[in-house]
Amino acid sequence: MISGYCWRTLLLRLVPALLSAAWLCIALPAQQNANMQRLDILSYIHQSWDKLSRSSFSCTSFRDSKVVLETTLLYLPADLPVPANVIQLQDECNVQVKKLPKTITRLGQVPPESIHPSGLLYLPAPYIVPGGRFNEMYGWDSYFIVRGLLADGRVDSARDVIENFFFEIDHYGSVLNANRTYYLGRSQPPFLSAMVMALHQANLKNKKDDRAWLQRSYMYVQRDYTTWMTAPHYDATTGLSRFADTGHGPVPEIADHSDYYTRVARWFFDQHDTERHYLTDRKSEGAGAEIWFSSCSEPTCPRSGPYWLTQRFYSGDRAMRESGFDTTFRFGPYGADTEQFVPVCLNSLLYRVELDLAAMAGELGRADEQKQWTTRARQRKAAMVRYMWDARAGVFADYNVVTRQRSTLRYATGYYPLWASLATPQQAASIRTALQPLEQSGGISFSDTLTGAQWDKPYGWAPIHLIAVEGLRQYGYTSDADRIAVKFLRMVAADYARTGLIREKYDVVAQTSEVHVKEGYSDNVIGFGWTNGTFTALLAELPADQQSSVVAPE
Repeated sequence: MISGYCWRTLLLRLVPALLSAAWLCIALPAQQNANMQRLDILSYIHQSWDKLSRSSFSCTSFRDSKVVLETTLLYLPADLPVPANVIQLQDECNVQVKKLPKTITRLGQVPPESIHPSGLLYLPAPYIVPGGRFNEMYGWDSYFIVRGLLADGRVDSARDVIENFFFEIDHYGSVLNANRTYYLGRSQPPFLSAMVMALHQANLKNKKDDRAWLQRSYMYVQRDYTTWMTAPHYDATTGLSRFADTGHGPVPEIADHSDYYTRVARWFFDQHDTERHYLTDRKSEGAGAEIWFSSCSEPTCPRSGPYWLTQRFYSGDRAMRESGFDTTFRFGPYGADTEQFVPVCLNSLLYRVELDLAAMAGELGRADEQKQWTTRARQRKAAMVRYMWDARAGVFADYNVVTRQRSTLRYATGYYPLWASLATPQQAASIRTALQPLEQSGGISFSDTLTGAQWDKPYGWAPIHLIAVEGLRQYGYTSDADRIAVKFLRMVAADYARTGLIREKYDVVAQTSEVHVKEGYSDNVIGFGWTNGTFTALLAELPADQQSSVVAPE
């Protein structure tokens, strides 16, 4: 039995020790928890690359929740012998293997709508998908994925992705929106040269001789560039390029959001836009399903239907989807006027492509070609300054070739000229100031306008953060770049701490992945390829002390 004296003595000795231990539990883990949190999210991303990996030889690759399919199909190029491991798929995955009707050398040569039923397009190497309903390899998503793969040391996986794009150029006529047959009519923002240069720099860092591969890449990047310099993508009046799609009518890949076009038509109906531009009461070929509306009972009310969206609307809608910014009001309501615009983002990217081709030509000892690409870049820059530079607003603005006017809307794509090194130092200073209102507590809002569309305020996406941050760094605005990067990374990390997931899109005003999208895809997909890649790449670029601060708040 312990006496009262002994108890008092024991407590006097234990209490300080317990208090000290309690303090350690509170104080020490602050930094440790920060490091654990950072390591935890990086571990999630590291493991996600394997979870998001697909190939034409894996049964998981064929699932497509976007469309209704009774039969699962894999389509091969018309001129490609059937690989042996593809033959095995027919039994293992219950997949039918077919060939495309003819050899393809350009976009739209085989109309996507002519292929029934739709299916997966064969690619020879493994690839990374964004996640969820996006279960195929996407054009511009893959640049940000490649950046993440390289930051994570997965050089071979990054090269596989790029090699698949070379295969698409050879056999499907272009870098595609994604490798499904219903995407055979359109591409996506041209990041191929940036992917090539990112891998080339990684090879140089690893002291790997890739001259032969760079030679091949140089050829493929030129072929991809040609897509944007010919009809329907090239605008001869300005000498600049635009988004366009060779298909007609409603796109099939939003079947799982089947009320989208009805909502669009309702919006135009409420705006009394009938028999003018986007909504008509006269059916034309490929116009899609007829649409009816409940209307008021007054004699002056427009009749309730039937109505159809016009081909003009569908052309703009399809072009908007090629831009990657679906859905946005940036190019008119619901992107309906996308084809009329030569956009800042696309032409900044093509300027970057021209500079990349000049750099490749220089490394390959092709001095004359290097001069030609440098000249092309200079000509594009001059055209962009002439048609797009708004000195009063202090930004490059999308230019409408029909109305001959610049857009007055403020969008985060204004950072692209910085990322592409196109702006002069004076222009960069103006852009920095003009776009500051887009900065929110969780990073950069894509626009300053509330439309309900997912590529407008209050939503911020991973790609624009990489573009903006690296663009600002190019011009010496390091503190701005670090601040924006930390805001975005902290938001993603904090949301991950709450949910255990990384998502496609975020509300940068409320700093959450709980989004309420009205126009676009209401679901917020888990994965997520380009968020993972951007998080890893941006984190690696921060100073060490800033990296350690990227933790979820208590």
